[in-house]
Amino acid sequence: MDWAAQYEQLSELASAGGGLSFWQDFFVKFYQAFIVNDRWKLYIGGVGTTLLVTAFALLLGVLLGSVVALLRTAHDQQKGKKNPLLGLINLLLRIYVTVIRGTPMMVQLLIMGMVIFSSSRNFTFVGTLTLGINSGAYVSEIIRGGLMAVDSGQMEAGRSLGLNYMTTMINIIIPQAIKAVLPALGNEFIILLKDTSLITVIGGKELLYAAQGIMNRTYEAMFPLLGTAVIYLFLVMIFTWLLGIFERRLRQSDRR
Repeated sequence: MDWAAQYEQLSELASAGGGLSFWQDFFVKFYQAFIVNDRWKLYIGGVGTTLLVTAFALLLGVLLGSVVALLRTAHDQQKGKKNPLLGLINLLLRIYVTVIRGTPMMVQLLIMGMVIFSSSRNFTFVGTLTLGINSGAYVSEIIRGGLMAVDSGQMEAGRSLGLNYMTTMINIIIPQAIKAVLPALGNEFIILLKDTSLITVIGGKELLYAAQGIMNRTYEAMFPLLGTAVIYLFLVMIFTWLLGIFERRLRQSDRR
């Protein structure tokens, strides 16, 4: 069956005021949302950009969050006389975490896109940077909680063996903490993946941006938005499955 010819025929019938059945109307809207002019390629391109934004934002968030967590943990674990420089750094980092976690992501994106980087036209990069900074605050608290949850005797044992603070953290404390916080980090990754849709508000060209472009051409919102929702759901299910496999392997390695 020639689907294109059928689409043209039904489109002309609808334009002439002829009534379409539910399935005919469904077919026309589906066809113009995904098939006409190879519009499905726009969704594929949006998915590619979404995954790139997620990957770079996640990398930035993990790096930033790890540094913040290590510095704040080092401050909290001080004994005896406190280091004033470390105290100042800890204060600044607490302000960063409080501000980022206490303000909406949408507002942060608008401030970054329309105030701080108002002269930039690379909206996708600005969105990625904002997502990474936002994720870093949440990741830092996740990792810091994992580090503080490790028994303090582990640190004392490492220091008693002649290891310095950083060597003990890297070789003894951090491996135990990562296993404990992995599920929470996985959830943060999934949230970050979905939050990429927000960069559309400043002009970032990801999956939702592609759907909005199709909506503006077809004047029909249902199928582009439903298609976008299904794609996000599919991506989340894939990453949830992969994280589940990774967690099971970690548990198996603990038993050995």
